[in-house]
Amino acid sequence: MDLNLDNKVIIVSGGSKGIGLGIVNSLVKEKAIPFIIGRDEKSIQSVVKKHKLEGHQIHYFIAELTNPKECQNAVEEVVNVYSRIDGIVNNAGDNDGVSLEKGNYKDFVSSLHKNLIHYYLIAHYSLSSLKKSKGVIINIGSKTSFTGQGGTSGYAASNGARNSLTREWAVELLPFDIRVNSVIVAECYTPMYKRWITKQENPESKLEKINKRIPFQNRMTTVEEIADTVVFLLSEKSSHTTGQLIFVDGGYTHLDRAL
Repeated sequence: MDLNLDNKVIIVSGGSKGIGLGIVNSLVKEKAIPFIIGRDEKSIQSVVKKHKLEGHQIHYFIAELTNPKECQNAVEEVVNVYSRIDGIVNNAGDNDGVSLEKGNYKDFVSSLHKNLIHYYLIAHYSLSSLKKSKGVIINIGSKTSFTGQGGTSGYAASNGARNSLTREWAVELLPFDIRVNSVIVAECYTPMYKRWITKQENPESKLEKINKRIPFQNRMTTVEEIADTVVFLLSEKSSHTTGQLIFVDGGYTHLDRAL
């Protein structure tokens, strides 16, 4: 399907690994121009080099997203290079395990900066450009905001706020024809997920148990399945969809996991 994304400039935070990388790859296939923002310079440059060698348009800016000024600088660079922003995918985050019992004020607030506040900042600084392009905002969320996980208060709270901001922004931006949606992820084997599973007791057994609890086909969602949904939502093919939380999770969040 041609999604008519040719030469559309799309910001992807955390676009060099996991779901973010999958989104960048899907955008490139649709001839869009991903603009990666993140702090891992080595992995970002590797992704950019690969795609440029294949003849694809892609750009990046190294930024620490917990720093508001660097978020502003990153967005300004996008406009300086391309003079437009057609979409944003707020994706970067870290399930950092700041719990209620063992966490503290400093770590909790730090988790909000890593997982939530840059979502607001990137959208805020991009808004004038999005108004001109009648662009799209996609927030990547997590099932932790609906199911809980235990031991990750900062991450869960951030994801709950991402859901609320998706609907709040969808309302606020109606007059500008800017659509805002969220894609909710449950079990997807990303580098962050791998890091978490390896910390569990008997990780292979734990992973097998999780797979069996995913209702559809008893398998994890692939990065590509999430990325393709995101790219569809960025396109005109979803032109009357806004304010939605779309679960790409094999039924994990809402279907009976005892099936």
